[in-house]
Amino acid sequence: MPESKENLLRHIKYFLFLLALYVLGWGFTPYQDWFLGLILGTLVSFYNHWLLYQKVKKFTDAVASGAKAYTLGSFSRMAAAVLAVVIAVRFPEYLNLYGVIIGIMTSYIVIIIDSFVKLFTSSGEER
Repeated sequence: MPESKENLLRHIKYFLFLLALYVLGWGFTPYQDWFLGLILGTLVSFYNHWLLYQKVKKFTDAVASGAKAYTLGSFSRMAAAVLAVVIAVRFPEYLNLYGVIIGIMTSYIVIIIDSFVKLFTSSGEER
């Protein structure tokens, strides 16, 4: 299996773990608007992460075959983030705007955490 697909599958596990924590927080704490915002933002972040993976895969296949390479879909990913923020602004009684924004940043947090985990686990294997 290609390394990029392994990374994506590992990231999906992190996303699902975080979403499970957020659902528990939404169900068992009085901060339901915060956790619902985190859930929406994390879902958008996961969608953007998956979309970027798909676009990069198509891009590298096009470059490898000598075909014309198109963009990586920045507009669609930004539009998804803006849509989540608009939903949060439209329904402030249900969704916390700051929670949505933090949730949108979740993919970057997942990538950083995965990089550190991979760095520290691979350094022990080389010895």
